Amino acid sequence: MSYEKEALRRIEEYKTKEKPLILAIESSCDETAAAVIEGGREVLSNSVFTQIPIHKQYGGVVPEIASRSHVEKISGVVNDALESAGKALQDMDAIAVTCGPGLVGALLVGLNYAKGLAFSASLPLIGVDHIAGHIAANYITHKALEPPFVCLVASGGHSHIVKVMDYDRFEVLGKTRDDAAGEAFDKVARALGLGYPGGPLLESLAKDGNPNAYTFKSALNDNNSFEFSFSGIKTAVVNVMHNAKQKGEEIVLADIAASFQHSVVNTLTKKSVHAAKECGMENLALAGGVSANTVLRNSLEKAALKEGLNFYCPSMKYCTDNAAMIGCAGHYSLMKGHFSPLSLNADPSLGF
Repeated sequence: MSYEKEALRRIEEYKTKEKPLILAIESSCDETAAAVIEGGREVLSNSVFTQIPIHKQYGGVVPEIASRSHVEKISGVVNDALESAGKALQDMDAIAVTCGPGLVGALLVGLNYAKGLAFSASLPLIGVDHIAGHIAANYITHKALEPPFVCLVASGGHSHIVKVMDYDRFEVLGKTRDDAAGEAFDKVARALGLGYPGGPLLESLAKDGNPNAYTFKSALNDNNSFEFSFSGIKTAVVNVMHNAKQKGEEIVLADIAASFQHSVVNTLTKKSVHAAKECGMENLALAGGVSANTVLRNSLEKAALKEGLNFYCPSMKYCTDNAAMIGCAGHYSLMKGHFSPLSLNADPSLGF
């Protein structure tokens, strides 16, 4: 029997199982991750190797170095995920893998490794959109959450307000026109001399600052649309620092960090809550790497509750890149009978 026919047979079998098992792989950027998921939402293992110490000396992710690290670590990470779950490859019912967006070299490492495993064990392969994976992280933390709802996806490369109509159907209501929120955090952190990774370091510094010391605004962020612009705010921060330096004025870096964070968080909160209300949704969710920012989490929760909305966000360990979220998203695609051919290629600009 050909691989395709066997994959289709196993998908039909997958849909009838009460607790099917998925081996998931994620390698879109600077984390090599693998996980075993049972029944779509139960995490049996979640192994992650982070490259942060490797890239720290360069002040950011170096794509070639990231790809090489994935090649070196992926076999060990996958084996660790299987062993931690007490399972073998033969116990799996399917394999899910990130196919985009991300760094093309990094994506190809995980994708080709997953293809090899799928072919060798005659398991159906499902390629997963990384952003859909971040949204699905909410299903792992909140077992009762179901579509439809509005979700703010905030990460280093994306700032989207998404209407989640079904597990695999999405409508982008609005997004950034320039820098993503996480990208702006990293650039401002670099300007403040904080290093890499910038987001967590800036949040830590901002705790000691006055969020009202400076006013950083963008005309687009003040209107009622669902779109953002963070590039101008980033530039305003740099200008404040340059002007102060030229005049010999003292700069309180914590105040700048707090004021910048306040501006970004207020914008994301206001527009996300507005979108949920306009769509007539009862539920508002948060996802993506920036969802680990406690100020943003607290701001969204407070604003959502004030407007009578239920608020959801992933546990901290599922905010940043991980394979558990990829397995969860892959599960719901498989339940609808979808699977990917072995010719599936990485798509660094994939999006919905």
